[in-house]
Amino acid sequence: MTAMILRLLEDRLPAGGDPVYLPQARRAIYVAAGHVTIEFADGCTHVAAEAAWLGEGEIAYLPAEDARLLRFELIPSLAEDTGQLRAAPAAASKVKLSMDIDLDPGFGWLMRCDRVSFPPGGIAHTHVHQGPGIRYCLEGEIRVESGGTMSRYGAGDAWFEDGREPVLAPTTEATATSFVRCFLLPRGCKGRSSIRYARSEDAAKPKTQRYRVLGERFITLDGTASASPPA
Repeated sequence: MTAMILRLLEDRLPAGGDPVYLPQARRAIYVAAGHVTIEFADGCTHVAAEAAWLGEGEIAYLPAEDARLLRFELIPSLAEDTGQLRAAPAAASKVKLSMDIDLDPGFGWLMRCDRVSFPPGGIAHTHVHQGPGIRYCLEGEIRVESGGTMSRYGAGDAWFEDGREPVLAPTTEATATSFVRCFLLPRGCKGRSSIRYARSEDAAKPKTQRYRVLGERFITLDGTASASPPA
């Protein structure tokens, strides 16, 4: 197994601030509010609110207005860098969650960022996924029941699921609930759902959750450059 760290940081950038530089890492960046231009070695791209960008080289944030970004990163387990923004006194950065994970080197791996939405009173029936990931609640409230424990998460909360332990996840009846997620999957999952239901009767039930894939990208575990998945 290959030991890695999967972490989530929340970055806040002021309007018209100086460029902010980030070192190489396998990452997905979700724009929770505002918008930002991301500059990389061979170009740049504008990322609007509720959209995401995935890549793995050195980058710079170029903020045009106040922006709040959710930055998911996969790094080596021995990395000493905390992920905090460097030499950026006008910006703010906070580690929301950091988890040690083990990835099987027998697979090629894919990083996916998506958004999952539920109507009031929605539920994700008992299920597993094909790999580990971090979730961040954008609105509403979700209850995660797994391994004999139960935790509640509201807007601004982050949690981890290893993908192997079955999870039951009902949401509040008071309002709609949504979360953004970044997780690691075998490359064979490209363009396919990663969810598997633990009970056959649940697989046949109507599903209330809706998914929007924001981006996915092939990654490597040895630090060499990886190719983007074909369009």
